[in-house]
Amino acid sequence: MGKALMIGAGGVGEVVAHKCCQNDQIFTELCIASRTLSRCNALKEKLQKTTTKTKISTEAVNADNTKELIALIQKTKPDIVIHVALPYQDLSIMDACLETKTDYLDTANYEPLDTAKFEYHWQWAYREKFQKAGITAILGSGFDPGVTGVFSAYALKHHFDTIQYLDILDCNGGDHGYPFATNFNPEINIREVTANGSYWEKGKWIETKPMEIKRQYHFEEVGKKDMYLLHHEELESLALNLPGIERIRFFMTFGESYLKHLEVLQNVGMTSIEPIDFAGQKIVPLQFLKAVLPDPASLGPRTVGKTNIGCIFQGKKDGKDKTYRLYNICDHQKCFLEVGSQAVSYTTGVPAMIGAAMVLSGEWKKPGVYNVEELNPDPFMDALNQYGLPWVEDFSPLLVE
Repeated sequence: MGKALMIGAGGVGEVVAHKCCQNDQIFTELCIASRTLSRCNALKEKLQKTTTKTKISTEAVNADNTKELIALIQKTKPDIVIHVALPYQDLSIMDACLETKTDYLDTANYEPLDTAKFEYHWQWAYREKFQKAGITAILGSGFDPGVTGVFSAYALKHHFDTIQYLDILDCNGGDHGYPFATNFNPEINIREVTANGSYWEKGKWIETKPMEIKRQYHFEEVGKKDMYLLHHEELESLALNLPGIERIRFFMTFGESYLKHLEVLQNVGMTSIEPIDFAGQKIVPLQFLKAVLPDPASLGPRTVGKTNIGCIFQGKKDGKDKTYRLYNICDHQKCFLEVGSQAVSYTTGVPAMIGAAMVLSGEWKKPGVYNVEELNPDPFMDALNQYGLPWVEDFSPLLVE
């Protein structure tokens, strides 16, 4: 049906590529591009050992360089660009897609390299440009953001007249055996969890200190876990796209060992994004830390346990109060056996493939820039069950204080 150009060949990219190849009726061709061509070629070799009919090619590209990206898109002629590299590169890739009139999809909002900001306004500014060009941009088609937005649209469509309260809970109950490692890009992960928290309530943002608000929750097949309120980008779009919403919060679980190591690293300045002079050159401490920590793509073989990620909704249906929960449980080892990656990469990569398939099939194809909750959730929800992320409904969920 169509050709995808995937930019990024890390842990998430590996999942996206495997899933595109499983869905070879939609993805007839796939080009894998990254700064490191050898990584793309290694992934291609893995994929060619499967039974896929997808035609696979590889290219090298610097995704910071819009001219290089334009040349690559013109050479490979994809129907859609799937961006699973770094969020710093969102705008350079969107600019290349505009120039070449090519559809675009990513899994995380743009972040300036020198400021830990998690906001959509930079990408929302492209709405009119994409609309005039007649091309589609899908923002945040991972799990959170991504599936959590689709869950919200599905809940509103099928179970509520109005959603008043939404809590998004992200639990990773996996154990990789290292004293300290991050399950996705260390630089992005640490920037996210060391930033101030915030939540949306009664039409305004309430800001909190990092890790200031702590709750406990019992997650099915994982157990009771401590979780902490963070700012997360989907809060921003959901606050706009859920009419009548009064409060949205996002919680993520962390273990004591992770938090203690993070505290020490902060205290010695290793999480700073401010450049420092070292041996006659400028280095960013957090980027150096990323270089010495285990690569998240290497964690698959040694990670055991499960993730449990989902949404708790409270609102009104036919004038009556209603609560409802949608969630997914994902097993790290099962993910590794299937695609060679752990569940954190899997839960991001599968929705990225599904979102791209929605555009290629025409289900989500319309000019403009969209967050996933603005689009029809039903075919996406069906595809989650088909491609490895089955969802569970709970009509009397435990609520968060």
